[in-house]
Amino acid sequence: MSLRDAIATHLPDLRAIRHDLHAHPELAYNEHRTCALIAAELARLNIAHISHLAPGPNSTRGTGVVAHLPATASTAPGTRAVGLRADIDALPILERTGAPYASTTPGLMHACGHDGHTTMLLGAARILRDMPRPKPITLVFQPAEEGGGGADRLCSLGLMEGKVLGPPIERMYGLHAWPDLPLGTIGTRAGPLLASTDEFEVDLVGRQAHAAYPHESHDPIVAMAACISALQTVVSRTVAPTDAAVVSVCQVRGGTAINVIPERVFFQGTLRTLRAATRAACRERIIDTISGIASAHRCTAEVRWHEGYPVTVNDETLTREFLDRARSTLGPERVVEVPSPTLGGEDFAYYAQRAPSVFFFLGLRPPTSTTYPTLHQPDFDFNDDAMATGVEMLCTAALA
Repeated sequence: MSLRDAIATHLPDLRAIRHDLHAHPELAYNEHRTCALIAAELARLNIAHISHLAPGPNSTRGTGVVAHLPATASTAPGTRAVGLRADIDALPILERTGAPYASTTPGLMHACGHDGHTTMLLGAARILRDMPRPKPITLVFQPAEEGGGGADRLCSLGLMEGKVLGPPIERMYGLHAWPDLPLGTIGTRAGPLLASTDEFEVDLVGRQAHAAYPHESHDPIVAMAACISALQTVVSRTVAPTDAAVVSVCQVRGGTAINVIPERVFFQGTLRTLRAATRAACRERIIDTISGIASAHRCTAEVRWHEGYPVTVNDETLTREFLDRARSTLGPERVVEVPSPTLGGEDFAYYAQRAPSVFFFLGLRPPTSTTYPTLHQPDFDFNDDAMATGVEMLCTAALA
């Protein structure tokens, strides 16, 4: 039986698993039901695994699962494994898909396709278990990609060095559902693919006063408005036009009454960059801009900087090899070499810092559609018809 035919026999089962995961979304480090489902499926397949790994900052019981398939051929001592990774967490978004398997937990949903990622890796586990394996394969079901840095926690356990299960991992692969690409295609690029993801929080403190007597205030709302406007020039006046960066302010809070100028306001945002030098220069410019404008408005600024995920960098040689295999497997018309990075972020970057890695996009958009709900939108749903391609490419990568 061919790889493609083997995958086809499992697709009805995999769809049911994906729908079950979609109906029961769980946030970062709270994916306990998801962890149990993954472990039960691996146990049914008689695949060695360890569960409850990488607890979050406020828990003692982790939700990560690592499984391992040994090589079926005799290998030299010290042979390293191929790693495949899926993320398992959901988002705090109220679902509006109308799907019969929609979220049963109000306010939570799988709006980023992680239910599909998890299911495809379980599908790959089913297929790979029954195939000749020239190298050991480690399967990583990772919690807390959505801001929790679950990859970093697993790496800190020594995952990549073989301290969790199986030998050290010599190369790592991961994928992400991608609404901008046509169904049945995959895409990636060598070098930077996704951006670093820093965050900043700002408290502006002034002097409170009655709204009728603004001259007695040090108005932090006016200062905040000036800061937000000025931050829109950080990229255009700090970053070369041939480079890329994004500064976005996404949350503001301030005031308690219509006739009171408050003492304190708050805003927060994110910085996305592709180069270390750009990242450092923009951070300095953002902090200086906020501090200077606050001072000019007779306010003080308390800026808290949170360094986020690194840039996700695909290994040049491994990516070229992966693209060649994808063209041979799927046909050249179904393989897209992504022309430029996206400013989204991924904690897959932590694996790529430790071993040559490839992260790739899996097309979701049906051929009859010109648009498709995008990631993190309330009407987004992973396209089940993409599952076969995703499983095929995970298996192809593992068996190379």
